[in-house]
Amino acid sequence: MSNVLALTQRNLLRYIRDPMNVFFSMLGALMVFLLYALFLGNLQVESIAATAPQAEEAQVRQFVDAWMFGGIVAISAMTTPLGALTIFVEDGVTKRFQDYLVSPVTRGQLALGFLFSALVIGTGMTTIVLIIALVYLWVGTGLLLSIGAIASIVGWMLLSVAGFAGLWSFIVSFIHTNGAFAAVSTIVGTLAGFVSGSYVPVGLFPDAVREVISTLPFAHSSMLLREQFVGDTLEKMLGGHEEGTAALEIFFGVRLVVGDWEVPVWFAAGALAVIALVFTWRASRRIRNRIQ
Repeated sequence: MSNVLALTQRNLLRYIRDPMNVFFSMLGALMVFLLYALFLGNLQVESIAATAPQAEEAQVRQFVDAWMFGGIVAISAMTTPLGALTIFVEDGVTKRFQDYLVSPVTRGQLALGFLFSALVIGTGMTTIVLIIALVYLWVGTGLLLSIGAIASIVGWMLLSVAGFAGLWSFIVSFIHTNGAFAAVSTIVGTLAGFVSGSYVPVGLFPDAVREVISTLPFAHSSMLLREQFVGDTLEKMLGGHEEGTAALEIFFGVRLVVGDWEVPVWFAAGALAVIALVFTWRASRRIRNRIQ
């Protein structure tokens, strides 16, 4: 176990020392924040205020910001584990795998080192984003989440990071060049905002596209986190109007619907857990085979 921890620490230090690793890991989250800070946030507030004239602007802003940061934390959980895996690709390109083979470290320990570092880096970076989000909501909008909501957010965040760390580890095990990895990172960082329903609400997509997105783990992660971030802000904004609240929850992806079936929390959480277990196991086998 000491070898695995040493490898994890080594990968973590190499990740932190390269600012570009951090930048590409946070690209999707940064894009969402900038878009909403510059104009999308105001557009959402104006749109909701027009359809719900009885709502106070402060309440609308509180909901929009909570919804936005729920998406940002979800995107960070999706993309930061991928950024951590750049170390694996670099080690393959520079033939460092051959150096490992002459050391008293097994292939299994090396694989665990890469997997653990992706999990640790993803958790650490997403936790920083979460803290910034909570402080911003408290100071900027006066929204102070309860201890129970924060605990649930942390739990869903850890589950999401574990799921995407396993998924990306498996995919990256097939990548052999830095250029290919950079392309994948850029694509994932850009598309994460769309497939998680963060750039625009899922309700604006055509029905077929919305239902496909609602079946993906990216939307499931966003749903779990947004539900806790938004809390009862939407209900307060609409004065307790149940039908209006339900309609906007579906429109903004706080609740996901596929056909006539509403995706339950247990299903979304179970899907992420299965992804974490299956792809972590498959990735460990693939990485062991790559190290030669």
